[in-house]
Amino acid sequence: MISPIHGGPTRLGVPDSRPLANVVFVVENKQGVVTSFTTDEQGRFRLSLDPGHYRVSLKDRKGGIGRYGPFDVDVVAGQVTKVQWTCDSGMR
Repeated sequence: MISPIHGGPTRLGVPDSRPLANVVFVVENKQGVVTSFTTDEQGRFRLSLDPGHYRVSLKDRKGGIGRYGPFDVDVVAGQVTKVQWTCDSGMR
């Protein structure tokens, strides 16, 4: 998800977040980049990773406003790990 999606105060009945669609993120561990993935139209993704600790962030981010990670995630053997992150657009 990405939020806020419009400037100014939150308005009753007007969404202030939306799925972050078609965006590329990289997945890293202590050794470096493991893989990358692209979110779908609903901001969703699915990938298989070995058990361990990972950091996920927007690919090729060079600065600017907003926060698109890094987000930490721990993958446990034999379990599905579900995550939901909200990226900060920096819009105020």
